[in-house]
Amino acid sequence: MTSPVTIALDAHGGDNGVAVSVPAGLAMLAERPELRLVFVGQREVIDPYLQQAGTAADRVTVQDARQVVGMDEHPADALRKKKDSSMRVAIDLVKAGQADACVSAGNTGALMATARFVLKTLPGIDRPAIMVAVPTMHGCTHMLDLGANADCTPEHLFQFAVMGSVVATVIDNIDFPRIALLNIGEEEIKGNETVKQAAALLASSHLNYVGFIEADRIPDQRADVVVCDGFTGNVALKAMEGTARLVRHFLREEFGRGLYGRVAGLVALPVLRALSGKLDPRRYNGASLVGLDGIVIKSHGGADAVAFRQAIRTAMVEVAKQVPDQIRRLLAEQAQ
Repeated sequence: MTSPVTIALDAHGGDNGVAVSVPAGLAMLAERPELRLVFVGQREVIDPYLQQAGTAADRVTVQDARQVVGMDEHPADALRKKKDSSMRVAIDLVKAGQADACVSAGNTGALMATARFVLKTLPGIDRPAIMVAVPTMHGCTHMLDLGANADCTPEHLFQFAVMGSVVATVIDNIDFPRIALLNIGEEEIKGNETVKQAAALLASSHLNYVGFIEADRIPDQRADVVVCDGFTGNVALKAMEGTARLVRHFLREEFGRGLYGRVAGLVALPVLRALSGKLDPRRYNGASLVGLDGIVIKSHGGADAVAFRQAIRTAMVEVAKQVPDQIRRLLAEQAQ
């Protein structure tokens, strides 16, 4: 029998708040009988949505929290002034052991700052990182950091590699994940000093470091984990998302051009649907805030119910695989 998993949901986080988080949570309860959910937020706003809970009502709890962190709120203000926010209370539940993980679609900076303050980082980790699985030709590649740390030292990049290696191992069952550093070229002479020094650290470690990788080679899945600073990673990720939208736009435009295009579109409809599914960013929603002494998953702020459900699934997998404990173990091995 599968062990119960309790997830605290920041019900008010994101652009759509309870209109997405609660229906998505209820759908997941119907899908996963071992799941227990704590909806954190203003009870009078949440309760009307829970009328659809049905037989899953006994696996639902509402934790009242009176404040909401705005999507444009400064992280320091959220940390100091919003101690009774749905975001903060959801993370507090993880700290207290009343929830196994937290999922929020709220302000990324505030979520990272609050989670780091409440949960702290794992021993040997200086900074948590944002990690996402991005689609490739043969599956997916894990990228980090994607926005939490704009400036990094070589040691930070090394720590990101350790964390990414653990996630690729426990989530994708890869025994010896290939680690690459994102760079402006694959040659050893390319890149800034930070990247070069990080490469030296990785080359002398027990990790499976395979060298530099350029952004256009990420879809080839030459590496299972791609490591970079948060500035570079966020730019690369947004470029990938924009390219996917551009491809979908051109396909719709061409297949809608004239009678021949529309007929060709009908013939190609099964292929187009399959392609759309593979490029659908909702399938990959749920960024891990790795390096924390606890599990926190960041959903996209504009996520719909389908995407938010995927973030909950990501949290459940990390709970089942005990990701923070696995990172702690690998760090200890690297130190020996």
